[in-house]
Amino acid sequence: MQVTQVTTRVESPQDAPATRRVHMAAFPGPDEADLVDALRRDPAWLPGLSVVAVDEGGLVIGHALLTRLRVGDGGGGAGGGDALALAPVAVAPEWQRKGIGELVVRAALSAAEEVGEKLVVVLGDPDYYGRFGFTPAGRHEVTGPFEVPDAYFQVLPLAAYDGGPRGLCRYPEPFVGV
Repeated sequence: MQVTQVTTRVESPQDAPATRRVHMAAFPGPDEADLVDALRRDPAWLPGLSVVAVDEGGLVIGHALLTRLRVGDGGGGAGGGDALALAPVAVAPEWQRKGIGELVVRAALSAAEEVGEKLVVVLGDPDYYGRFGFTPAGRHEVTGPFEVPDAYFQVLPLAAYDGGPRGLCRYPEPFVGV
């Protein structure tokens, strides 16, 4: 039996085509891949928080992206401030159900914690994201712009979390219409 070593690292600009291939293979259409490309050109892009998983040959097999998100009032007043959006997350089909998604999400969350971020928001399966500590956003007075059951719009307070930001999440422009 051959054992393959998988590692994570910050995505480099040269990884963009390989990351796009992972998203194109993981999803039924180009929406997620196009979203990542659009976010790269947006002020919400935080290069150190785009994380890839690579196999022992250096092939990109997974990706998790955290981008800037505004929560609450636009002026950063009472309750308002910056947070992060976790999306999208993709794993090449041949690597799915092998822990690669969890590995790359944990690496991205760790990178966010290391730079002092406070809060991460995700729209997704509570059973999957609950393993990382995500809980319904309403518990932290955070709301989303999406019509989804409360359990699916979630937040993860990081070590620097101080009770804020609170309020309505405003996603960067590339998320509109996705």
